[in-house]
Amino acid sequence: MSAAAKPRLVMKFGGTSVAGVERIRNVAALVKREVENGYDVAVVVSAMSGETNKLVALTREMSPLHDAREYDAIASSGENVTAGLTAIALDTIGVPARSWAGWQIPIKTDGVHGSASILDIDPKGIEDRFAQGTMAVVAGFQGISPEGRITTLGRGGSDTSAVALAAALKAERCDIYTDVDGVYTTDPRIVEKARKLDKISYEEMLEMASLGAKVLQTRSVEMAMIHRVKTQVLSSFDGQVGADLPGTLVCDEDEIMEKRLVSGIAYSRDEAKITLVKVPDRPGVAAAIFSPLADAGINVDMIVQNVSDDGKTTDMTFTTGKADFERALKVLEDNLHDIRHERVSTDTNVVKVSVIGVGMRTHAGVAQTMFKTLAEKGINIQVISTSEIKVSVLIAAEYTELAVRALHTAYGLDGP
Repeated sequence: MSAAAKPRLVMKFGGTSVAGVERIRNVAALVKREVENGYDVAVVVSAMSGETNKLVALTREMSPLHDAREYDAIASSGENVTAGLTAIALDTIGVPARSWAGWQIPIKTDGVHGSASILDIDPKGIEDRFAQGTMAVVAGFQGISPEGRITTLGRGGSDTSAVALAAALKAERCDIYTDVDGVYTTDPRIVEKARKLDKISYEEMLEMASLGAKVLQTRSVEMAMIHRVKTQVLSSFDGQVGADLPGTLVCDEDEIMEKRLVSGIAYSRDEAKITLVKVPDRPGVAAAIFSPLADAGINVDMIVQNVSDDGKTTDMTFTTGKADFERALKVLEDNLHDIRHERVSTDTNVVKVSVIGVGMRTHAGVAQTMFKTLAEKGINIQVISTSEIKVSVLIAAEYTELAVRALHTAYGLDGP
């Protein structure tokens, strides 16, 4: 088989997988086995575990009001170190390799420093090296702006780098190695009988990632779904690689033979509830509340409105992330004259629990089972939101584990 005809594989390794020299040698061994299996491999690496936090702390110590462009130059350097060490490790065991910084490929991004979006990747340089038998080790998390400055993609951005590179290279698959061995029906730390899924659809994975599951970064799943990149989640610590490893494949829904009604139960502790009490019930009141929040870059999630019996006032309840909670209250206070609410009630001791599954599209009764199960456990539902493939409820945080376990059992997800 000629080098040009070889299938391509992207292998991404997170911070815990490259946390030291021995672990980087383990990564090199995993890559070598895939090369021996006939693949041209592009390896995407994160910074060593803890390194980015150190670099960010140094930047903030130097100046709390630092230049975001310099922040990106500093924060991205950890990945460059890992890429160079990984390339050396591969060369040492007989796999020709070279490291690539994001700007060298180049990975072109917009100019939003700290959370840039990838606009384009030119894979020609890597492809030319593949033709010469040289594998690529790419620093994740980084790119280059239209102004020629180094950018970073936001925390967890190495996953996005890997999926985007797989799309550009038309890779057969993007394997994301981490410290877990796949995607589970729920958090196995809470439910011992949680099962690892062989396959999960892009849409389900996107919902799970956005609703609290930490296995994959949301933006990487979005990119995989848009470009139809098959993405496998697997562990770098079990000594196996490739198709033989029992990880979880994120793929098109029609590739999953056994359609499940519910695929998983997710939860998020990053929730804060805000209720505006006795808001005048008039046209435009919702815009008066939510437009200033949107202008301030505050994301609002679940919303419920309760109109009073006389129809003159309404209570408006919504949730935000805890990081935005204080800012949201300040925005509402600044806009009191336009909203004209009587008072604000808040609760940060809440959790969002979600039931996710593509089977909801064609089966009724999923929400009913959720509500009935929670009622039987004496758990009060504060807010409800739904989409085509998920039902989410807001409950008191003290009931998190009870709710997740009960729902996991109710939908038949418990393993042996």
